[in-house]
Amino acid sequence: MPTDDNRVARFAGEPRKDGPAGAERWIGYLDWARGDLVDNVLSMSYDDQRTSQVPSAWTPLELLSHVLHMEQRWFVWGFLGEQVDEPWGDWDADDPTTAATARWAVADDETAESLAARLDVVAERTRGILRDVPLDAIAAPGGRFDDDPPTLEWICFHVLAEYARHAGQLDIVAELAGD
Repeated sequence: MPTDDNRVARFAGEPRKDGPAGAERWIGYLDWARGDLVDNVLSMSYDDQRTSQVPSAWTPLELLSHVLHMEQRWFVWGFLGEQVDEPWGDWDADDPTTAATARWAVADDETAESLAARLDVVAERTRGILRDVPLDAIAAPGGRFDDDPPTLEWICFHVLAEYARHAGQLDIVAELAGD
C-alpha cells in the first residue's frame, strides 16, 4: 500500500500539512489566500482589471479594493475596536449595510499595484494581531461590534472563507477575460 497521499494536488504557497497549529497556521492560510487573489488581479491587463465580466458588474480592481477594506474591517475595526479611515471605502455609500443600491467602487486613479501595497500593510497588521493575541480572545466593544462580538478565531474563519469565495469568483472572471 502506498504511503503517499496523492489524491489532492498541492497548490503553490499552501501552508504545509504538518506546519504549526494556531496563529501561525492562520497567518499562513490568510497569506496564501490573499496572495493568490492579489497575484491573479496583478496578472490581468489594465483593461481587464477595470472591466466587469459578471452581471453584478464588479471589476477585479473593485474586488481587490473590497478585500483590502474587508480584512481591515474585521481585524482592526472589528476585532481591535479601533477606528479606521473609511471602513466602507470599497463601497459607493458611507454605510452599504443601510443603502439598498450600494455597490463596490474605486477611484479612477486607483491602481492594482497601489491597492496591493495597501493590502500588504493591512496584512502585516493582521499578522501582528494573530501573533500577539490568543485566538479565543473576544473582539473589543465599539468599532464594528456593539453586541455579541466574535472571537479572533471566528474572525479568522470568516475572513478566510471570504477570501476563498472571492478567489473562486476571480478565477472565473479571469477565465472569461481570457487571461
